[in-house]
Amino acid sequence: MVMFIILAVFILGSALVCVTTKRIMRAATFLLFVLFGVAGLYFLLDYTFLGAAQISVYAGGVTIIYIFAIQLVSKHTLQGLSEKLRGKRVICGGLLSIAGFATVVAVLLKNKFISMAQIGHTLMGADKYQYVLPFEFISVFLLACIIGGIVISRKEK
Repeated sequence: MVMFIILAVFILGSALVCVTTKRIMRAATFLLFVLFGVAGLYFLLDYTFLGAAQISVYAGGVTIIYIFAIQLVSKHTLQGLSEKLRGKRVICGGLLSIAGFATVVAVLLKNKFISMAQIGHTLMGADKYQYVLPFEFISVFLLACIIGGIVISRKEK
């Protein structure tokens, strides 16, 4: 449980810095840390194959694709890319975060705090009402989106 808490804090902290930083290369680096943390969760649940696949495919491959896409975009495009935080957006984001947290707490209370082993088996199982196939379909879809983004950014003039 202690290791899970350490990994959860590491993942949440890295994800928070990833989405709040103004430098795009730092965001990609912290995304890499998030993906390594998720691989740590797989290893903690004794899913060594998924942990190794997470490191090699997602942490290695997808992050490198992101970095290549960032490097392919011209510096002139990235220089004007700064967004100011407006009070209304911050308040709306905070309210949505609180609503999401309340939803998670309500689900946990409804299900009487299911064990991590049961959650892991449900997420990574291939039986009825288990989610490994939808998870893999979504990962392939996201990879196709990234490749499409790279193709669009390489448009010749």
